[in-house]
Amino acid sequence: MEQFPHLNKLPVNDADWFSALMKLARYLRSPEGCPWDREQTSLSFSGYLHEEVDELREALTGDENDHIEEEFGDVLFCLLATAAAAENEGRFDLLKALKSAHEKMIRRHDHVFGENKAESPEAAIDSWNRIKAQEKKHRHSG
Repeated sequence: MEQFPHLNKLPVNDADWFSALMKLARYLRSPEGCPWDREQTSLSFSGYLHEEVDELREALTGDENDHIEEEFGDVLFCLLATAAAAENEGRFDLLKALKSAHEKMIRRHDHVFGENKAESPEAAIDSWNRIKAQEKKHRHSG
């Protein structure tokens, strides 16, 4: 594993690969890593997201699916590099962000996980928007 000092073992599944990418993003910011990556901030990394998302959208409109995986990987790595920089800045905790995203998606999908099941895409969107509006109102009043 000398070629990959950020890994203890080769990844074999999606959870392992996610972890490997996050370890790589953190490693690139380390003293042994890349001078350019170390110089970046969470804000500067986030600036590359728009371009990467545009490239993913372009790949999704095409006929060659193998290009989609590459562009998706670029978007994901850009997000993880942004996370690694934000961690270094003391602005972010990846574990908390992942947990929060999971909780939010469960909460916003009340039409799936709650008692008010949606019978159509329109009903699902209505439920999502109602919950989102309630959260926004609560956030601004609290």
